[in-house]
Amino acid sequence: MRRTIVQPASLAGEPLGELKSWLGITRPADDTMLVALLEASHALCEAFTGRVPLAQLVEEELPFLGGAHDLAVEPVRALVSVEEIADDATRLPLAGEDYDFAIAAGGRARISFSSRGDGRTLAVRVEAGIAADWASLPPPLRQGIIRLAAHHFRERDRPAEARSAQAGVAAPASVTALWLPWRVRKLA
Repeated sequence: MRRTIVQPASLAGEPLGELKSWLGITRPADDTMLVALLEASHALCEAFTGRVPLAQLVEEELPFLGGAHDLAVEPVRALVSVEEIADDATRLPLAGEDYDFAIAAGGRARISFSSRGDGRTLAVRVEAGIAADWASLPPPLRQGIIRLAAHHFRERDRPAEARSAQAGVAAPASVTALWLPWRVRKLA
């Protein structure tokens, strides 16, 4: 199963302004780098929590086989499309009666196919994310993303001997403490 972010969350508006305020930056010279740091922090937040923080359009490829399939991305907000991918990479929409789509509590999504299918690949596009926009993102997640981006910005030019004591750690403990309550725990 392959997952692709078709339309990522925009972090150039309010998030950039909040990060610049946190860092005390007023000029636009570093905006491109700061947005890239916000995008990386957003991705690390998702990797740590197991949940997409800000709404984005995500596509998962699944085999067209009978039965139910759980989507890996969560929380799913809405189904956008289900398309069959032909051998020549063209796409055809799958008829609505050929599948059943359900979103459970917490945003876990499952798609079930009524027919046995032919084993070809299906592209399932969904909108996923805890919040629709930056303003509605829960403060601990928002602050963690800002703090992590600020941490990486400050660490970028420091000599190796002056960097954080825990080299190689993706996120400082203050950030993971903010994100920990949002982490999805799955039983094996």
